[in-house]
Amino acid sequence: MIRHVVIWKLKHAGDAPRFKALLDTCKALVPGIVEFDVGIRCEGLEANADVVLVSTFTDKAALDAYQIHPQHKAVSAELGPLRETRAVLDYDTAGTPA
Repeated sequence: MIRHVVIWKLKHAGDAPRFKALLDTCKALVPGIVEFDVGIRCEGLEANADVVLVSTFTDKAALDAYQIHPQHKAVSAELGPLRETRAVLDYDTAGTPA
């Protein structure tokens, strides 16, 4: 399984609910999405970012299909101007053999 984690700092933190709503439209775009959870900064909890996506795919092919899906591309284009920074980490949940 491949975990895909993306963290955004927005230009305006107040855009986080809209950002989340747009991301949520991508929850079931392709077969192979096992988990798709979007979280936004909560008052009173530690955060140095505004939005996080934690998603899991059955394999790299499923992640690749998600990345090139037209809906994902359209959402990414709409979200781009709202963000200040973006960080991403994709990793194999089985880990790397020693």
